[in-house]
Amino acid sequence: MLENIRESSQGMTAKIILGLVILTFALAGIGSYSNSVDTSVAEVNGEKISQNAFNKAYQSQRNRMAQQFGEMFETLSADSNYMANFRNGVLDNLINEKLIDQNTSNMAIRVSDERIKKTIREMPEFQVEGVFDNNRYLAIINQSGFYQSSDFRDYLRVEMTRRQLTQALVASEFNLPYQENMLSGLQNQKRDIRFATIASDQFKSEITVTEEQISQYYQENQARFQNQEKVKVNYIALDVNDIAKDIDVTDADVETYYQENIASFRQEEQRRVAHILIELGDDEVAAKEQATSLLVRINAGEDFATLAKEFSADTFSGENGGDLDWIERGVMDPAFDESAFLLADVGSISELVTTEFGYHIIKLTDLKAEQTKALADIKEELHEKVSNQKAQDKFFELQQEMARLSFEIPDGLEDAAEAVNATVITSQWLSRANNLSPFNSIKAIDAAFSDLVLTEELNSDLIEVNDTLAIVMRLSEYQPAVAKPLTEVSEQIEQILIAKGATDKAQSIADELLAEFKSGTDISDKLAAINSSFETKADLARFTGDVDSNISKAAFSLPHPSGDDVSASSVTLTNGNLSILEVQAVKAGDVVANPSLSNQQTSQLAQSAYQSYVESLKVNAKIVRFAVSAPASQY
Repeated sequence: MLENIRESSQGMTAKIILGLVILTFALAGIGSYSNSVDTSVAEVNGEKISQNAFNKAYQSQRNRMAQQFGEMFETLSADSNYMANFRNGVLDNLINEKLIDQNTSNMAIRVSDERIKKTIREMPEFQVEGVFDNNRYLAIINQSGFYQSSDFRDYLRVEMTRRQLTQALVASEFNLPYQENMLSGLQNQKRDIRFATIASDQFKSEITVTEEQISQYYQENQARFQNQEKVKVNYIALDVNDIAKDIDVTDADVETYYQENIASFRQEEQRRVAHILIELGDDEVAAKEQATSLLVRINAGEDFATLAKEFSADTFSGENGGDLDWIERGVMDPAFDESAFLLADVGSISELVTTEFGYHIIKLTDLKAEQTKALADIKEELHEKVSNQKAQDKFFELQQEMARLSFEIPDGLEDAAEAVNATVITSQWLSRANNLSPFNSIKAIDAAFSDLVLTEELNSDLIEVNDTLAIVMRLSEYQPAVAKPLTEVSEQIEQILIAKGATDKAQSIADELLAEFKSGTDISDKLAAINSSFETKADLARFTGDVDSNISKAAFSLPHPSGDDVSASSVTLTNGNLSILEVQAVKAGDVVANPSLSNQQTSQLAQSAYQSYVESLKVNAKIVRFAVSAPASQY
């Protein structure tokens, strides 16, 4: 059969058909390149926010929330309404950032190249033993997705420009004393209350739940009963501590390091000096005559310290006999420095020295000669330092090799593992939070759930978990988020519905009793019938643990009682019970000086000012929002 097909394909008709097919694919290909689809998620004053930018911001914010709230966020993320609001919040932030960027450009706010360079060189992330290391810098920014150093500089420039504007707004805010006093008085206000708690559990026996209700609740809330998505990955790890075990450091290595860094082990010559300063003032001639006269008296044997205390314009050092403590070369004014280091013997006195401050007489009071630590004294310390340095250098070298091979051979880890002498390990099941090392890192979990690993099933980029550990991973197994069967959760749903019904019953009773109570009816007997009574609390503070937090919050939200009007409401407590709450009296709070309160209020005003500023930019802005969805790997 295959032979017949091959022979038939040689005919003219077949060639014409094949040509048409090729032409169709060619035209389709051209069309796909010339008619690209706009996938932007918003447009701000004509500038687009790309889907890619949204995906990055979304994933970053999701990771932060997962790290902060753990399993609670996993539960929330199963709620489609919550995640829709979450995505809109991410988009709002991107729009705000775009407005800020546009405004900084209009205001010609700039960050110079020199400042960018200085900032990069001072960032501790790029330093080894306190010194900027270019190899480390390039390795880290590459792992963060900046494959050109210019890309990282551009990113940093945008961030620093934004910070200039926001810091200017924040720094200009202040609070007035009367505002602080008002806030202090409100915070220290006291209220007399009484409340009656209606326990919802007592009504559970009255609630009946049908199979139909359970099924309906399950259909409407399947997201609540999902097994969270999980992934297993195969990975290889590169640990600098393991590398260090095989590092061989010879005496020659230590000697070389010592000679190359000998300046670090040298203590420069130090001198302790005292001085007498006569300022130039308005009459330079008179100042010089006074200084010359003092120099003559010192050389004649009068006590330098006594004269310094009496005549020196430098009163701070004068109180201590002119003592300036220990100095090294280059610390003082050049003329002062030169004269101080020309003094040969302890106790010797300089001639008059002229600086911009006036005339100085300098005395050498003590001397420490230049000293260099002997190699023998620090050999053990240097051996460890050289070992660590070699291990770190080898670590970065192997990182590059591991990254290269895992990228060039993306469908397996074996070649990369062999090159760096590592073993391919299979992880436990991983969720988006609460994993053991090395997957307690946001970057590692981000990679494990990325499209590259889950959808394309390729090796991840190299992930630097911390300064000593780097990993590369690929998919082993994936368990999507799926709803548990109804049979597994029906009992749980039944309890949910019973609890809800009991709470609704308690709420209904509370509403009826509250209406009677506010009309002036005594409800004591009716409360007793449901196992409740009023409890009084005098001098309730705003921030207290004496009562349920919802009662405290509601008590300070209700209006002041006035005349025959009853200040009362129903309150749902943190445990689900209901309460009828009445505010009986309000007592003014004491105004207490509190420095932290001023800072807190200023911070709140600054945040409000920033939000107002962003809102003002939106007034005249043309903002178009498109539908946004989570990256494909999220659901």
